[in-house]
Amino acid sequence: MAEGVLFDIAKEIIGKAGDLALKEVALIWGVNDEINKLKERVSIISAVILDAEAKQHDSKEIKLWLKRLKDAMCDADDLLDEISTEALRREVMTRDKKAKENVPSY
Repeated sequence: MAEGVLFDIAKEIIGKAGDLALKEVALIWGVNDEINKLKERVSIISAVILDAEAKQHDSKEIKLWLKRLKDAMCDADDLLDEISTEALRREVMTRDKKAKENVPSY
């Protein structure tokens, strides 16, 4: 695993979790608290990732832990992508509906 890759995934998750559109959908779906917990946990984990990545060459246990962590963080990142996509879909549908309502009928 390249140095910093997992740290970059963590930063991406934190950024997505703070996205306003995602927060809107999270509120609608009732998962806002879970998104906030995820963001907090990833922030805590990211504090030790760089050190662990540097030490993985000396320890099979650390290397295995990082692989499992990467799998879990990629799953979390995929989930946030799905929620963001749904937020964008809803935004487009709302705009389309408003545009149709404002079209004059002849």
